[in-house]
Amino acid sequence: MLAKRIIPCLDVKDGRVVKGVSFVNLVDAGDPVENAKFYDEQGADELIFLDITASHEKRKIIIDVVEKTANDVFMPLTVGGGIKNLDDIRDLLRAGCDKVSINTTAVKDPLFISKAAERFGSQCIVVAIDAKRADGAMSDATGEDWFRDSSLKDVHYRPSAGGLKWAISTHGGRKMKLIDAVQWAKKMEELGACEIMLTIMV
Repeated sequence: MLAKRIIPCLDVKDGRVVKGVSFVNLVDAGDPVENAKFYDEQGADELIFLDITASHEKRKIIIDVVEKTANDVFMPLTVGGGIKNLDDIRDLLRAGCDKVSINTTAVKDPLFISKAAERFGSQCIVVAIDAKRADGAMSDATGEDWFRDSSLKDVHYRPSAGGLKWAISTHGGRKMKLIDAVQWAKKMEELGACEIMLTIMV
């Protein structure tokens, strides 16, 4: 039996930890560094920071929060939100995080995951998947240009008569995509992700 690991995941907005439901009705929950220290003292195995509005607001990554946390906390740190290119990953790793979590950029360009894994090593590449129960044909969801690539077509969401289906969302749950969540996870592992961080959105 695999050992259980305790990994708190803190949502960050505007440099503060926030708490909400499905990324809405957010309330302030304190300073990220102080929260990280608390979980470190309590014996958490790892910590995750997710800047939940960075992609939606097209902001840069939270380097200053990462640097301050890395100086005071010694458990492994994963950071996600607003990662758009390989330079962003490099800057986060230099700032002190151990792994990066990628969602929106992976959907825009799945092969970005293989490029990141090749340059920095699979051990530090995590793909975040916000899975949402698929409702019928999901007429309001959007597809992706890369569906035309034969190697990626198997992740395309296809409604079925029976069985529960899950699609994925991006931009902090604001946009639904015509991508099958389970097949997407398999594809991300195939392209070089070391971990999947799965969030079920209801």
